[in-house]
Amino acid sequence: MLLLATDTSGKNAGIALARLTPGGSDVEIVEVVPLAGGAFSAQLVPQIAALLEKHGYRKADLGAFAVASGPGSFTGLRVGLAAIKALAEVLQKPIAAISLLEAVAWTSTAHGRILAALDAGRGDVYVGDYELGSQMHMQSERLLSREKFLAEAKGSEASPKTIVTPDAVLAEMVRTAGIHAELIEYPNAGVIARLGWERLQRGQTVRPEELEANYIRHSDAEIFSKPAS
Repeated sequence: MLLLATDTSGKNAGIALARLTPGGSDVEIVEVVPLAGGAFSAQLVPQIAALLEKHGYRKADLGAFAVASGPGSFTGLRVGLAAIKALAEVLQKPIAAISLLEAVAWTSTAHGRILAALDAGRGDVYVGDYELGSQMHMQSERLLSREKFLAEAKGSEASPKTIVTPDAVLAEMVRTAGIHAELIEYPNAGVIARLGWERLQRGQTVRPEELEANYIRHSDAEIFSKPAS
């Protein structure tokens, strides 16, 4: 089976093509192609077509999709999800929606309780709370102020947590507070593909009409359109 994964959440966006290994127990990442930020709507579909053609495939050869559903850029996520929805609907293939926070936690070498953190701007942090063992179990995904994030990161002796982030500034902030932090490389579309394959194996997929962005934070339009109380 051939799997296409996309991530249009921000400046580390990309697409990945993956296929089943001969035994069918894992996926082989055929290639990861980065996407330059700011013009995903113009790049995404042509880049997908070029990637397939380069490796001798057609769109009809795709058997499933994995997509980063957020958090991240509102515009970027909408572009990526719309493209995958359209392809999946035409080809009638399943979609695995992957949280970027889950991808961060999965990239860690740690086990047990993990706090995955991404800079959300405006002094805020996207925080995913996971239990990582033979499988990953999400406890919560939230938007916290940096102060509340540090308080959460300290945890307790009875329930220690490993802080995992690809953001050097967040890692340094946590370490300055006397808390251990694991600094990882930002997970690329290849990680989205591998997580997507795990979801597909477990039957955890969505139909095109069910695919939604995982923004966590409300958009400015939603915030400022709320009536004053």
